[in-house]
Amino acid sequence: MRLMPASLFGRLTLILVAGLLAAQFATLWLHLAERAELLAQGHVHAADLPSRFGTHLLLTLTAVIAVSLVAVRLVTRPFQRLAEAADAFGRDLASPPLAETGPTETRRAAEAFNRMQERLRRLIAERSRALAAVSHDLRTPLTRLRLRAELIEDEALRAQINADIDDMQAMVESTLDYLRGLRDTEPPQSIDMNALLASLVADEQALGRAVTLGGNAAAPYVGRLSVLRRAVANLADNAVKYGHEARVCVADGAGELRLTVEDSGPGIPEADLARVVEPYVRLESSRSRATGGVGLGLAIARDAALIHGGELRLRNRPGGGLEATLILPR
Repeated sequence: MRLMPASLFGRLTLILVAGLLAAQFATLWLHLAERAELLAQGHVHAADLPSRFGTHLLLTLTAVIAVSLVAVRLVTRPFQRLAEAADAFGRDLASPPLAETGPTETRRAAEAFNRMQERLRRLIAERSRALAAVSHDLRTPLTRLRLRAELIEDEALRAQINADIDDMQAMVESTLDYLRGLRDTEPPQSIDMNALLASLVADEQALGRAVTLGGNAAAPYVGRLSVLRRAVANLADNAVKYGHEARVCVADGAGELRLTVEDSGPGIPEADLARVVEPYVRLESSRSRATGGVGLGLAIARDAALIHGGELRLRNRPGGGLEATLILPR
Protein backbone atom coordinates (compact mmCIF):
# COMPACT_ATOMS: atom_id res chain seq x y z
CA MET A 1 0.00 0.00 0.00
CA ARG A 2 1.38 3.40 -1.01
CA LEU A 3 1.27 5.89 1.86
CA MET A 4 2.40 8.93 -0.13
CA PRO A 5 -0.39 10.50 -2.24
CA ALA A 6 0.15 10.57 -6.01
CA SER A 7 -0.72 14.25 -6.52
CA LEU A 8 1.39 17.22 -5.47
CA PHE A 9 -1.68 18.69 -3.80
CA GLY A 10 -2.05 15.60 -1.60
CA ARG A 11 1.65 15.44 -0.77
CA LEU A 12 1.88 19.08 0.33
CA THR A 13 -1.29 18.73 2.39
CA LEU A 14 0.06 15.59 4.06
CA ILE A 15 3.36 17.32 4.90
CA LEU A 16 1.56 20.30 6.47
CA VAL A 17 -0.80 18.12 8.50
CA ALA A 18 2.08 15.88 9.64
CA GLY A 19 4.07 18.93 10.74
CA LEU A 20 1.05 20.26 12.60
CA LEU A 21 0.50 16.99 14.41
CA ALA A 22 4.17 16.81 15.39
CA ALA A 23 3.97 20.33 16.80
CA GLN A 24 0.76 19.52 18.69
CA PHE A 25 2.18 16.39 20.26
CA ALA A 26 5.25 18.32 21.32
CA THR A 27 2.86 20.82 22.92
CA LEU A 28 1.04 17.92 24.60
CA TRP A 29 4.31 16.72 26.11
CA LEU A 30 4.94 20.20 27.54
CA HIS A 31 1.36 20.37 28.86
CA LEU A 32 1.73 17.04 30.59
CA ALA A 33 5.02 18.12 32.19
CA GLU A 34 3.39 21.34 33.39
CA ARG A 35 0.31 19.43 34.55
CA ALA A 36 2.43 17.20 36.76
CA GLU A 37 3.93 20.26 38.47
CA LEU A 38 0.54 21.95 38.96
CA LEU A 39 -1.02 18.80 40.36
CA ALA A 40 1.83 18.45 42.80
CA GLN A 41 1.17 22.01 43.97
CA GLY A 42 -2.60 21.39 44.11
CA HIS A 43 -3.41 24.33 41.82
CA VAL A 44 -5.51 22.40 39.25
CA HIS A 45 -7.85 19.43 39.05
CA ALA A 46 -6.72 16.32 37.20
CA ALA A 47 -9.29 16.59 34.39
CA ASP A 48 -8.81 20.27 33.53
CA LEU A 49 -5.72 20.23 31.33
CA PRO A 50 -6.52 17.20 29.15
CA SER A 51 -9.94 18.62 28.21
CA ARG A 52 -8.47 22.04 27.42
CA PHE A 53 -5.73 20.44 25.35
CA GLY A 54 -8.24 18.39 23.35
CA THR A 55 -10.25 21.51 22.51
CA HIS A 56 -7.09 23.41 21.62
CA LEU A 57 -5.87 20.58 19.39
CA LEU A 58 -9.21 20.31 17.54
CA LEU A 59 -9.49 24.04 16.89
CA THR A 60 -5.88 24.35 15.76
CA LEU A 61 -6.10 21.31 13.52
CA THR A 62 -9.28 22.60 11.85
CA ALA A 63 -7.86 26.07 11.26
CA VAL A 64 -4.52 24.86 9.91
CA ILE A 65 -6.09 22.28 7.57
CA ALA A 66 -8.47 24.90 6.14
CA VAL A 67 -5.64 27.36 5.56
CA SER A 68 -3.39 24.60 4.18
CA LEU A 69 -5.99 23.52 1.63
CA VAL A 70 -6.27 27.07 0.31
CA ALA A 71 -2.50 27.60 0.29
CA VAL A 72 -1.71 24.30 -1.40
CA ARG A 73 -4.42 24.91 -3.99
CA LEU A 74 -2.80 28.26 -4.84
CA VAL A 75 0.59 26.55 -5.19
CA THR A 76 -0.57 23.61 -7.34
CA ARG A 77 -3.08 25.43 -9.55
CA PRO A 78 -0.39 26.72 -12.00
CA PHE A 79 0.84 23.16 -12.55
CA GLN A 80 -2.71 22.05 -13.31
CA ARG A 81 -3.08 24.87 -15.84
CA LEU A 82 0.23 23.84 -17.45
CA ALA A 83 -0.96 20.23 -17.77
CA GLU A 84 -4.30 21.36 -19.22
CA ALA A 85 -2.56 23.63 -21.73
CA ALA A 86 -0.22 20.83 -22.84
CA ASP A 87 -3.17 18.46 -23.27
CA ALA A 88 -5.13 21.08 -25.24
CA PHE A 89 -2.13 21.75 -27.50
CA GLY A 90 -1.82 18.04 -28.20
CA ARG A 91 -5.42 18.03 -29.50
CA ASP A 92 -5.46 21.42 -31.22
CA LEU A 93 -2.45 23.28 -32.62
CA ALA A 94 -4.43 26.53 -32.50
CA SER A 95 -5.02 26.35 -28.74
CA PRO A 96 -4.36 29.67 -26.93
CA PRO A 97 -1.05 30.25 -25.12
CA LEU A 98 -0.71 29.79 -21.38
CA ALA A 99 -1.25 32.88 -19.22
CA GLU A 100 2.13 34.16 -17.99
CA THR A 101 1.05 35.12 -14.48
CA GLY A 102 1.80 34.10 -10.91
CA PRO A 103 5.09 33.66 -9.07
CA THR A 104 8.44 33.94 -10.83
CA GLU A 105 8.87 30.18 -11.25
CA THR A 106 5.37 29.80 -12.66
CA ARG A 107 5.86 32.67 -15.11
CA ARG A 108 9.14 31.23 -16.33
CA ALA A 109 7.54 27.81 -16.88
CA ALA A 110 4.62 29.42 -18.76
CA GLU A 111 6.99 31.49 -20.93
CA ALA A 112 9.06 28.41 -21.80
CA PHE A 113 5.91 26.44 -22.64
CA ASN A 114 4.59 29.22 -24.88
CA ARG A 115 7.91 29.47 -26.72
CA MET A 116 7.94 25.73 -27.29
CA GLN A 117 4.31 25.82 -28.46
CA GLU A 118 5.02 28.60 -30.95
CA ARG A 119 8.11 26.85 -32.35
CA LEU A 120 6.23 23.57 -32.79
CA ARG A 121 3.28 25.33 -34.40
CA ARG A 122 5.59 27.18 -36.83
CA LEU A 123 7.53 24.00 -37.66
CA ILE A 124 4.38 21.99 -38.41
CA ALA A 125 2.86 24.83 -40.43
CA GLU A 126 6.01 25.21 -42.54
CA ARG A 127 6.20 21.47 -43.18
CA SER A 128 2.52 21.30 -44.11
CA ARG A 129 2.80 24.30 -46.45
CA ALA A 130 5.85 22.83 -48.18
CA LEU A 131 4.28 19.41 -48.71
CA ALA A 132 0.96 20.90 -49.78
CA ALA A 133 2.68 23.21 -52.26
CA VAL A 134 4.70 20.39 -53.79
CA SER A 135 1.66 18.10 -54.00
CA HIS A 136 -0.49 20.84 -55.47
CA ASP A 137 2.09 21.90 -58.04
CA LEU A 138 2.46 18.32 -59.25
CA ARG A 139 -1.09 18.40 -60.60
CA THR A 140 -0.17 20.64 -63.55
CA PRO A 141 2.64 18.47 -64.99
CA LEU A 142 0.53 15.37 -64.39
CA THR A 143 -2.26 16.88 -66.45
CA ARG A 144 0.18 17.74 -69.25
CA LEU A 145 1.58 14.20 -69.16
CA ARG A 146 -1.91 12.76 -69.47
CA LEU A 147 -2.65 14.92 -72.52
CA ARG A 148 0.64 14.01 -74.17
CA ALA A 149 0.09 10.34 -73.45
CA GLU A 150 -2.99 10.46 -75.64
CA LEU A 151 -0.71 11.27 -78.60
CA ILE A 152 1.11 7.94 -78.26
CA GLU A 153 -0.07 5.50 -80.91
CA ASP A 154 1.07 2.34 -79.10
CA GLU A 155 -2.00 1.43 -77.02
CA ALA A 156 -0.10 -0.83 -74.62
CA LEU A 157 2.49 1.85 -73.91
CA ARG A 158 -0.22 4.50 -73.56
CA ALA A 159 -2.09 2.33 -71.06
CA GLN A 160 1.08 1.83 -69.00
CA ILE A 161 1.81 5.54 -68.94
CA ASN A 162 -1.76 6.38 -67.95
CA ALA A 163 -1.58 3.78 -65.16
CA ASP A 164 1.59 5.42 -63.82
CA ILE A 165 -0.06 8.85 -64.01
CA ASP A 166 -3.08 7.48 -62.11
CA ASP A 167 -0.75 6.18 -59.37
CA MET A 168 0.96 9.56 -59.08
CA GLN A 169 -2.38 11.36 -59.05
CA ALA A 170 -3.62 9.10 -56.25
CA MET A 171 -0.47 9.78 -54.23
CA VAL A 172 -0.93 13.53 -54.63
CA GLU A 173 -4.61 13.39 -53.64
CA SER A 174 -3.85 11.18 -50.62
CA THR A 175 -1.10 13.53 -49.42
CA LEU A 176 -3.35 16.57 -49.76
CA ASP A 177 -6.11 14.73 -47.92
CA TYR A 178 -3.71 13.86 -45.11
CA LEU A 179 -2.45 17.44 -44.82
CA ARG A 180 -6.01 18.77 -44.78
CA GLY A 181 -6.66 16.56 -41.78
CA LEU A 182 -3.60 17.91 -39.95
CA ARG A 183 -4.55 21.53 -40.63
CA ASP A 184 -8.31 21.12 -40.32
CA THR A 185 -9.77 24.24 -38.70
CA GLU A 186 -13.37 23.06 -38.82
CA PRO A 187 -15.02 24.05 -35.52
CA PRO A 188 -16.41 21.25 -33.32
CA GLN A 189 -20.14 20.68 -33.60
CA SER A 190 -22.79 18.33 -32.29
CA ILE A 191 -22.80 15.31 -34.62
CA ASP A 192 -25.54 12.71 -35.02
CA MET A 193 -23.16 9.75 -35.25
CA ASN A 194 -25.97 7.33 -36.18
CA ALA A 195 -26.89 9.43 -39.22
CA LEU A 196 -23.23 9.94 -40.16
CA LEU A 197 -22.38 6.24 -40.04
CA ALA A 198 -25.61 5.19 -41.78
CA SER A 199 -24.86 7.62 -44.61
CA LEU A 200 -21.27 6.41 -44.91
CA VAL A 201 -22.33 2.73 -44.96
CA ALA A 202 -25.04 3.47 -47.55
CA ASP A 203 -22.45 5.15 -49.79
CA GLU A 204 -20.15 2.14 -49.50
CA GLN A 205 -22.96 -0.29 -50.25
CA ALA A 206 -23.96 1.77 -53.29
CA LEU A 207 -20.46 1.07 -54.65
CA GLY A 208 -21.06 -2.66 -54.23
CA ARG A 209 -18.93 -3.07 -51.13
CA ALA A 210 -19.83 -5.45 -48.29
CA VAL A 211 -20.10 -2.93 -45.44
CA THR A 212 -22.56 -3.36 -42.55
CA LEU A 213 -23.41 -1.31 -39.47
CA GLY A 214 -24.24 -2.48 -35.94
CA GLY A 215 -24.99 -0.68 -32.67
CA ASN A 216 -25.87 2.95 -32.20
CA ALA A 217 -24.77 6.07 -30.36
CA ALA A 218 -26.96 7.01 -27.41
CA ALA A 219 -26.31 10.73 -27.79
CA PRO A 220 -24.74 13.16 -30.28
CA TYR A 221 -20.97 13.52 -30.22
CA VAL A 222 -19.24 16.91 -30.23
CA GLY A 223 -16.44 16.78 -32.78
CA ARG A 224 -15.27 17.67 -36.29
CA LEU A 225 -17.60 16.17 -38.85
CA SER A 226 -15.35 15.95 -41.90
CA VAL A 227 -12.41 14.61 -39.88
CA LEU A 228 -14.44 11.80 -38.33
CA ARG A 229 -16.12 10.88 -41.61
CA ARG A 230 -12.74 10.71 -43.36
CA ALA A 231 -11.32 8.52 -40.58
CA VAL A 232 -14.15 5.97 -40.58
CA ALA A 233 -14.24 5.91 -44.39
CA ASN A 234 -10.51 5.10 -44.50
CA LEU A 235 -10.91 2.29 -41.98
CA ALA A 236 -13.83 0.85 -43.94
CA ASP A 237 -11.88 1.09 -47.22
CA ASN A 238 -8.93 -0.73 -45.68
CA ALA A 239 -11.21 -3.45 -44.29
CA VAL A 240 -12.84 -4.02 -47.68
CA LYS A 241 -9.51 -3.92 -49.51
CA TYR A 242 -7.73 -6.43 -47.31
CA GLY A 243 -10.61 -8.37 -45.75
CA HIS A 244 -13.26 -8.17 -48.51
CA GLU A 245 -15.84 -6.90 -46.01
CA ALA A 246 -16.21 -4.35 -43.23
CA ARG A 247 -18.38 -4.45 -40.11
CA VAL A 248 -18.78 -1.06 -38.42
CA CYS A 249 -19.78 -1.43 -34.76
CA VAL A 250 -20.75 1.38 -32.37
CA ALA A 251 -20.38 1.14 -28.58
CA ASP A 252 -21.43 4.18 -26.60
CA GLY A 253 -20.79 4.96 -22.96
CA ALA A 254 -20.83 7.85 -20.53
CA GLY A 255 -17.10 8.51 -20.90
CA GLU A 256 -16.29 7.54 -24.48
CA LEU A 257 -17.64 6.57 -27.88
CA ARG A 258 -16.05 3.58 -29.64
CA LEU A 259 -16.25 3.08 -33.40
CA THR A 260 -14.90 -0.33 -34.39
CA VAL A 261 -14.30 -1.57 -37.93
CA GLU A 262 -13.70 -5.32 -38.33
CA ASP A 263 -12.70 -7.39 -41.32
CA SER A 264 -11.99 -11.03 -42.10
CA GLY A 265 -8.62 -10.56 -43.77
CA PRO A 266 -5.18 -11.85 -42.84
CA GLY A 267 -4.63 -9.22 -40.14
CA ILE A 268 -1.30 -7.52 -39.39
CA PRO A 269 1.79 -9.11 -37.82
CA GLU A 270 1.97 -8.22 -34.14
CA ALA A 271 5.39 -6.63 -34.57
CA ASP A 272 3.98 -4.18 -37.14
CA LEU A 273 0.81 -3.05 -35.32
CA ALA A 274 2.54 -0.02 -33.79
CA ARG A 275 4.33 1.26 -36.88
CA VAL A 276 1.61 0.65 -39.47
CA VAL A 277 -0.26 3.80 -38.32
CA GLU A 278 2.70 6.01 -39.27
CA PRO A 279 2.40 8.03 -42.51
CA TYR A 280 3.53 6.29 -45.73
CA VAL A 281 4.19 2.98 -43.98
CA ARG A 282 3.10 -0.02 -46.04
CA LEU A 283 3.61 -3.65 -45.16
CA GLU A 284 3.33 -4.70 -48.80
CA SER A 285 6.71 -3.99 -50.38
CA SER A 286 5.84 -3.89 -54.07
CA ARG A 287 4.45 -0.32 -53.75
CA SER A 288 1.75 -1.21 -56.28
CA ARG A 289 -1.61 0.42 -55.73
CA ALA A 290 -3.23 -2.81 -56.87
CA THR A 291 -2.03 -4.44 -53.66
CA GLY A 292 -2.13 -1.45 -51.35
CA GLY A 293 -2.58 2.29 -51.10
CA VAL A 294 -0.19 5.10 -50.40
CA GLY A 295 0.07 4.29 -46.70
CA LEU A 296 -1.94 7.18 -45.27
CA GLY A 297 -5.34 5.63 -44.43
CA LEU A 298 -4.47 4.50 -40.91
CA ALA A 299 -2.38 7.64 -40.30
CA ILE A 300 -5.40 9.82 -41.12
CA ALA A 301 -7.59 7.76 -38.79
CA ARG A 302 -5.02 7.97 -35.98
CA ASP A 303 -4.66 11.74 -36.34
CA ALA A 304 -8.46 12.10 -36.32
CA ALA A 305 -8.57 10.28 -33.00
CA LEU A 306 -5.73 12.39 -31.57
CA ILE A 307 -7.44 15.62 -32.64
CA HIS A 308 -10.44 14.58 -30.52
CA GLY A 309 -8.27 13.57 -27.55
CA GLY A 310 -8.67 9.86 -28.25
CA GLU A 311 -6.67 7.08 -29.85
CA LEU A 312 -6.74 4.43 -32.56
CA ARG A 313 -6.24 0.84 -31.39
CA LEU A 314 -5.44 -2.04 -33.71
CA ARG A 315 -5.58 -5.70 -32.78
CA ASN A 316 -5.83 -9.01 -34.57
CA ARG A 317 -9.13 -10.77 -33.94
CA PRO A 318 -8.89 -14.28 -32.45
CA GLY A 319 -11.01 -15.69 -35.29
CA GLY A 320 -8.96 -13.95 -37.97
CA GLY A 321 -8.99 -10.45 -39.38
CA LEU A 322 -8.17 -7.02 -38.03
CA GLU A 323 -10.10 -4.88 -35.56
CA ALA A 324 -9.52 -1.12 -35.71
CA THR A 325 -11.17 0.91 -32.94
CA LEU A 326 -11.50 4.69 -32.76
CA ILE A 327 -11.82 5.64 -29.09
CA LEU A 328 -13.35 9.11 -28.81
CA PRO A 329 -13.70 10.55 -25.28
CA ARG A 330 -16.84 12.54 -24.55
